[in-house]
Amino acid sequence: MHTISYLVVMLFESNIKQLLDLLPSKRLSREKNKIRELLVQKRRIMSAEERAEQSELVLSQLENMRCFQEAKTILLYYPVQNEVNVLPLVKRHKKEKTILFPVSHRHGMTVHPYAGNEMMHRGKFGIPEPTTPAYEGKIDLIIVPAVAFDEKGRRLGRGGGYYDRFLKKQTHATLIGVGYDFQLVESVPTGRHDQLVHRIILPSQTILV
Repeated sequence: MHTISYLVVMLFESNIKQLLDLLPSKRLSREKNKIRELLVQKRRIMSAEERAEQSELVLSQLENMRCFQEAKTILLYYPVQNEVNVLPLVKRHKKEKTILFPVSHRHGMTVHPYAGNEMMHRGKFGIPEPTTPAYEGKIDLIIVPAVAFDEKGRRLGRGGGYYDRFLKKQTHATLIGVGYDFQLVESVPTGRHDQLVHRIILPSQTILV
């Protein structure tokens, strides 16, 4: 009887410990979701004219950077929910640079070369993705989307963790986050798996981390 009681107590204490271990991550998740809800809503109410004008301010700064001009291979993203529109870069630079786009899978993300709109299809989340074979070579520059950034290079992504897992392996690429001015916040809550960017480009400024 004593042995059974002891095992019950141990099991109870073990479950409590597991619950307490989960609390910090739950708290972090709630903090991230609050920021996402606010800033995604602010993006959604932008007019098409505002989005186009502010996106072009971001792109002009990016195109003037040496790291962009010298990059041979660039990973872009397909904008959703009024994210900064980086698609004009495809038309402007597809002849001299290899343009890549991400493809999301169940357990991660691969990148694939852009080979024309006829080689794109709607992917897992309804976002256009290339149907070309996966690219396994070196990536010089990665343009990273986010919901929020802070001046230390921390970013709050869309929530799936696909980019963080992928960026962790890209030790040689320059990582540039792009967003609108209101997406720069005082501090982005991050966990140990969240990856930082090297630079942040906003319509009004470029931040070197």
